[in-house]
Amino acid sequence: MTRSTADVVICGAGMAGVAAAYHLAVRHDVTNVVLVDERPPLTLTSDKGTEAYRNWWPGPGDTMVRFMNRSIDLLEELAGESNNCFQLNRRGYVFLTARPEQIARMRDTATAISALGAGPLREHPCPSPYVPSKPQGFDDLPTGADLVLDRARIRQQFPFIAEDVIAMLHVRRCGWLDAQQLGKWLLAQAQARGVRLRQDRVESVTVAGGRTQTISLQSGDALSSRSFVIAAGPYLKEVGAMLELDIPVFNELHGKMAFRDSLRIVPREVPLMIWTDPLTLPWTEAERERLAASEETRWLLEEFPAGVHFRPRGDADNPILLVIWTYDPRAQEPVWPPTFDPHYAEVLLRGLARMIPRLSAYFGKGSQGYVDGGYYCKTRENRPLIGPLPVEGAYVIGALSGYGVMGSQAAGELLAAHVTGGNLPDYAPAFLPDRYEDPAYQAFLANWDASSGQL
Repeated sequence: MTRSTADVVICGAGMAGVAAAYHLAVRHDVTNVVLVDERPPLTLTSDKGTEAYRNWWPGPGDTMVRFMNRSIDLLEELAGESNNCFQLNRRGYVFLTARPEQIARMRDTATAISALGAGPLREHPCPSPYVPSKPQGFDDLPTGADLVLDRARIRQQFPFIAEDVIAMLHVRRCGWLDAQQLGKWLLAQAQARGVRLRQDRVESVTVAGGRTQTISLQSGDALSSRSFVIAAGPYLKEVGAMLELDIPVFNELHGKMAFRDSLRIVPREVPLMIWTDPLTLPWTEAERERLAASEETRWLLEEFPAGVHFRPRGDADNPILLVIWTYDPRAQEPVWPPTFDPHYAEVLLRGLARMIPRLSAYFGKGSQGYVDGGYYCKTRENRPLIGPLPVEGAYVIGALSGYGVMGSQAAGELLAAHVTGGNLPDYAPAFLPDRYEDPAYQAFLANWDASSGQL
């Protein structure tokens, strides 16, 4: 057994852990940092998402909008420093509806989120013209959102979508990036400042005098440190138990499908697009009879919730659609590797065809798509946990749900400020683990749930 020392030990080398290491080492000059993970960096859940980002978040309050605006500020700053090696764009998110009653709801939601600091709302037709997104880059584009009620204008911009679409909300400070390249760049910068990466497993944490003291690894080695950061993603609860803490989180399994659009139905330059109406899947009469005959498949005939969405990936030679739809958000224990319902890919394909009818050409070919996914580690109100834990010297950066990539920089910055005693932003108290001890906050949670802000 070898024993060494570290100023900070971070358990978990996903995006949250890597961002924390970067901000500690590069922004705060804490050079003796050790990242510990039994897997290669960024391979548990950080490479399983859509890699998208947005500042479009509902209340209560403006906390999440301010947090995400700060994180996007930092992402844009890093893009400038790295020559945009992670291909940050600002194509936006486009929400679509074919139901007249959805327009008022769309307008009310957009008005409320705009007022929280996400940017101005422009309703078209209006004197200022609708400005399409640029496929690449993030400069010189509007913020806020555009509510477009001109059906001809919507179809002109996106001629491949369903003809009965009557409204579109194009949210602007949104887009996506290459999360793997971002993580690799952050890690390289951190390692250049002395951060060490250990491919090992944290087995136990010794506490003496009420403070973290020794982190024991599966290899038999031990690290002495007065600061231990839990950045374990879906295993947050298990690592917290090593400190005899019950971290209040749970996990949901979320998947996506990468499907090759060989017929090139969807242009490569479009934004991320979301269908906001509930729907039933299109089946032939023969298919409906067959599905109805079995309890195991009867659910495929029921109405599905709104929210199927996609974004393009790849170039003209490899036109991929990333398709996502959270229609079964059950809490469950993490199992690796995760497994998905055998009908999942076909459900995604048929659901997306409500938005893009020509995708019906692929019906029956869902098995040709590649399905993967990971776990959203969440609090009951879907806000993160960032800051000190009840054991002195222990910290958490986690419960980043499905927004770990987009929120990683503000989260890493905030965690580093807690560890080093730096200046804290005014949204810091909203993410402290001890917020649940406040009776007023507990009452506040009564009208809140874990789907808040989730697509």
